[in-house]
Amino acid sequence: MLLALLFTNGAASESSYEGKKILYINSYHIGYEGSDPITESIQGVLKNYPIELKIVYMDTKRNSSEEFSKAAALKARAVIEEFRPDVVIASDDNASKYLIMAYYKDAELPFIFCGVNWDASVYGFPYKNVTGMIEVALVSEIFRHLKKYAKGDRIGFIAGDTLSERKNLEYYIKRFNIQFNRIYFATTFDEWKQSYLKLQDEVDMAMMTSHVGIANWDDAEARAFAEQYVKIPIGTEHRWSIPFALVSVAKDFEEMGAWSAHAALKILDGVPPSRIPITANQKGHLLFNARIAERLEINGVPALAEIVR
Repeated sequence: MLLALLFTNGAASESSYEGKKILYINSYHIGYEGSDPITESIQGVLKNYPIELKIVYMDTKRNSSEEFSKAAALKARAVIEEFRPDVVIASDDNASKYLIMAYYKDAELPFIFCGVNWDASVYGFPYKNVTGMIEVALVSEIFRHLKKYAKGDRIGFIAGDTLSERKNLEYYIKRFNIQFNRIYFATTFDEWKQSYLKLQDEVDMAMMTSHVGIANWDDAEARAFAEQYVKIPIGTEHRWSIPFALVSVAKDFEEMGAWSAHAALKILDGVPPSRIPITANQKGHLLFNARIAERLEINGVPALAEIVR
């Protein structure tokens, strides 16, 4: 019923949105595959209405220091004060942590978050002026596939050293009771390669979350490196990491953006954020890397999987 309400905007005419303004604050940067689809789906929904949309990028994935994040939040706050939006959409954790929680708790200005990993209560949400969609990985599905091909039960973890990836690890352990035998966070591409190599002999399968934020990263070199040295099945929650892994149940980021845009329209219709319950993403895409499978001497493809070569 909630989805039907959000995605059916027949109660309001287009003229009721004349002069309305929505600000979208993206925690990251143009070109990041985890937030570009959110941006595009927000634009795709709102282009059908006479609403002014402004977009701000905080760039805190490539610049992950506390000092930079706080400064980026102050810049976003200045844009809010100048632009005077009717609703703000904010994607990913850093906008929630450094901007909404710091400056707009229970304020009059309504906010919609999306892409906040696993648990929004760490930022005190919900506030009376805040609702949103948390981002969860389909971890159980990923590990169900990995275990088919693993030769044992030892599990590894590898990711870029960022706030989101450390939070991901925390919730993998807390929510799914996964006992990782080896954990590696990398700040540079060389560190990632060294950790990737170690995992091949230390565990029987591994989870790899986002490499974005790793200095000097090279996609082509990483793909060649993975195909040369992989010995174990590796899973990932991101489509952009499948060249370096065997299997992914990738999140549908368009779902998050579309939900947020429709929620913003409902708020413009007069529905308070407190009447729109916080929800979670549900859609995923099964991906299977045929080149890694060949290297691991795996025959057969999971049903309904998209084959990546």
